[in-house]
Formats: sequence, structure tokens, C-alpha cells
Amino acid sequence: MKKIGALGEQLVSQWLKTQEYKLLHQGWHCRWGEIDLIAQDKLTQTLAFVEVKTRSQSNWDENGLLAVNLAKQQKIFTTASLFLAKHPHLAELPCRFDVALVSYQVCQSQLGNSGLNIAETEEIKIGQPLLFGDRYKFTLQDYLQSAFEGF
Repeated sequence: MKKIGALGEQLVSQWLKTQEYKLLHQGWHCRWGEIDLIAQDKLTQTLAFVEVKTRSQSNWDENGLLAVNLAKQQKIFTTASLFLAKHPHLAELPCRFDVALVSYQVCQSQLGNSGLNIAETEEIKIGQPLLFGDRYKFTLQDYLQSAFEGF
């Protein structure tokens, strides 16, 4: 499952780059938790702390949205606060908390190109499935900007 989650994060990071974001960190962690992606909007300079939820197509928690409950939100906020304390040059920038919902399915076909990066093969669009290698199909189902507020 860790590999699936990493591939979902890769999909979202590549999509963010196409949306004029600069990826600052992937998998930034401290003793309080981990933030999947930290990106900066090149136009507004806003920092986006992104929680990526990657789920199979037959999931029970609305593609991971229900997993970003109040306790998870508080954990992300605490982790983001520590990130900003360790990077004071970024602390004055506007910040927001985004959630990316990714679904995947295992493919039976051999149509994909094993080992290719998602962004190298096709344009990433919300709701459009993409083959990754010869085994998985991933879809960025939704990207929720400002999905929750800080505490």
C-alpha cells in the first residue's frame, strides 16, 4: 500500500506542477506527523499543505475524504506549524490546507509502459484515468483547495 500511496502523491505532484506550483517538499515529516506535499503557487506565492488520499475504486470513505477528519486536520496543522517554524523565510506567506483525492485500480492489460513517469506519458486532468506502468490506472478524482482551516 505504501507504493500505491507514493504513486498517488507522484500523480498529484506532477499535476500541481502543470498548475504553476513549485514543489517544495514531498513526505515532510516530524515527530507530530507527515505532510504529503508542500507546494507554492508561483503566481500568488501561497503555500499549499496537501494531504493526498489514494483509494481503490471500491472504497468506503468517499475516496479518502472521510479520513481527513478533525483529528487528522489538527495533526496536519500542527505539522505545518512546525514546518513553518523550521523554515522562517516561508512563515509570512499565505497558507492553505488542500486535499487531493486519487483513485486507482489494478489493470489486467499490458498496455502501459513499465517504469515511465506519469507526467512523461500523458497530460494529467481531473477525472481522467491514466495508466502507470503496466499494472495500475490512477485518476485524480478531485483537488479541494482550502479543504479545511487552521486551528
